[in-house]
Amino acid sequence: MQTENKMAVMPIPKLLVNMSIPLMFSLLIQSLYNIVDGIFVAKLSENALTATSLVYPLQVIMITVSVGTAIGVNAELSKLLGEKKFHEVTRTAVTGLILTVSSSIIFVFAGAIFAGQIASVLSKNAEICRLCSQYLRICMVFCSGIFIEMMFQRFLQAAGKTFLSMVSLVIGAVTNIILDPIMIFGYFGCPAMGIEGAAAATVIGQWLGSIIACLLNTFFNREVKVSFKNYKITKSAVAKIYIIGAPTMITNGMPSVMVAVMNSILMPFSPSAVAFFGVYYKLQNFLLMPINGMGQACLPIISYNYGTGNLGRIKKVFKYSIPAAVIISLIATMIFIAIPQTLLGLFSASGEMLSIGIPGLRIISITFTLASVTVLLGYASSGLGNSIILMIGTLIRQFALLLPMAYILAATMGIKYVWYAFWPAELIALLFMIVATGKLYQKVQKLFSEHII
Repeated sequence: MQTENKMAVMPIPKLLVNMSIPLMFSLLIQSLYNIVDGIFVAKLSENALTATSLVYPLQVIMITVSVGTAIGVNAELSKLLGEKKFHEVTRTAVTGLILTVSSSIIFVFAGAIFAGQIASVLSKNAEICRLCSQYLRICMVFCSGIFIEMMFQRFLQAAGKTFLSMVSLVIGAVTNIILDPIMIFGYFGCPAMGIEGAAAATVIGQWLGSIIACLLNTFFNREVKVSFKNYKITKSAVAKIYIIGAPTMITNGMPSVMVAVMNSILMPFSPSAVAFFGVYYKLQNFLLMPINGMGQACLPIISYNYGTGNLGRIKKVFKYSIPAAVIISLIATMIFIAIPQTLLGLFSASGEMLSIGIPGLRIISITFTLASVTVLLGYASSGLGNSIILMIGTLIRQFALLLPMAYILAATMGIKYVWYAFWPAELIALLFMIVATGKLYQKVQKLFSEHII
């Protein structure tokens, strides 16, 4: 067992770069395959693109459950590693794996039995409903791959092995990108499967990624081992995972609810508006993935040093990560403002979609800097053992304020003004996060000074 983890000894600026870059790259590749999916599906028809936009929130819910459990495990594992409690590390890893597989089975059965009924709720258009059902059934029935992949990736991240985590994710994502045109349009002897091909390419990539992540953990992760010998699941082990994991699930699930409700607000105006919002969400996720990568790196670093009682290193994480996030988000904003037509053109945007989307991208992008700091502070608070703060911040920025304001603006002023709802929602969420995270930090500081930790 290694005695000195790099999260305890490596200088924080170097450590952030060392852990963030692989995560940023892997998340960018993952987001890229979502964009590539959209580009190829758009070549089928705008109805197909609309169908994938309507289904996307349900895909996010599956990812939300898998990521929520995995992040809870990640935070607990990093803290236990910092405390040198290696037996509990193994027990927590096994518990996390059991929980994530059990969760995936629920979605498997739901997809097999209810995909058609879910699709009929999403759209009353017969063709769009049919396309939704076809895409959704495959993604749900074979979803266990993404659950297993997420868990094993978090085992690697908890031990600071973000490069290996990147390898598994990139292999899965690149596989998806390669298979997309082959399975959608029928190249190299493969039958043309249309929208079902896009779904099949996605799940194949996820399953391959899960296999690679499992193998990398088995052969290269000495700190986090999976062993069922003398294992017994306990309520306390499950509780510790979901203290962080449950609020994280709710937090990550809110965007899918936001997208679904926003789609219902936009659909009366035009299906093109729904298609645009789906495209915007994928583009935004792609350009802001570096922020999520940095946040995912901050979480285990903070958790590990929380376990060792090293407040100075935690303080330096804030010092260096927040300015970096601001710079990255400003670059994303400039891209959205400068070339919105080019970005939308990647998705074969119609004239109507361009008229809605060009101003929409520019208006929403103004809030990227606010959102980036909010997200980063949320990861930091989770690393300090409180994911409720991130949950409330997300509730403010993507649900409680955004949706009512969007509805009011759409009803009173028209679709061109809907996008301004993002401005006050993001600003108020950021103010809350600054105050709440500051109080949490002061509480931890007091605990450290009293030698409770």
